[in-house]
Amino acid sequence: MSRMFAKGYDFFMRPLEKRKFKEIRKELLGKANGCVLEIGAGTGINFPLYKSVEKVIAIEPSTYMMEKSQEKLKQSSVNIELVQVGAERLPFPDDSFDTVVATLVLCTIPNPDQAMIEMIRVCKPGGKLLFFEHVKMDNQILAGLQEFLTPAWKKICDGCCLNRDTLTLLKNNDLILNEIKGYYKGLFLTIEGKKPKSTIYKSFPDGD
Repeated sequence: MSRMFAKGYDFFMRPLEKRKFKEIRKELLGKANGCVLEIGAGTGINFPLYKSVEKVIAIEPSTYMMEKSQEKLKQSSVNIELVQVGAERLPFPDDSFDTVVATLVLCTIPNPDQAMIEMIRVCKPGGKLLFFEHVKMDNQILAGLQEFLTPAWKKICDGCCLNRDTLTLLKNNDLILNEIKGYYKGLFLTIEGKKPKSTIYKSFPDGD
């Protein structure tokens, strides 16, 4: 991820964050409990919003984003540990976390299928997986527009895929979806999932 994108991310997202996104994030993160893993923490926008949790381990592959997150890290009232790593190969044992959080990040992960399997693997049986993501829209015209814009959008926004069908990705994995809420005509969704008590882990061969 480029330094320029990391530097300008908060500025360009500020109008959305001030209006609706902060409210959405607060409601979603209020459901987190215990030991939390945050996927793709970015500039740390969620850090000040964690309250009733024991600890947060926040992963982020970008050095530039991690540098930008230091300011938000100081505003947190809970213990947050930053780990520089991608979501496709999480360096944590099976069943490690009570809650896994991903907000506006699945659109940029190069291999979201593998990342999702890893997220479920490290979540405890019966644990929560909380998502706030933009998704491919149901409206065929708007979905077509997403398809059309994605090649240019990926270049401008450092790999963000406007047309990623994240809801189908979640449904195709071993995950119980308890609650789905739509915003902005279904462009954004919050999704509360739960890891089944009994799960058979899938894996990807090294190098795939």
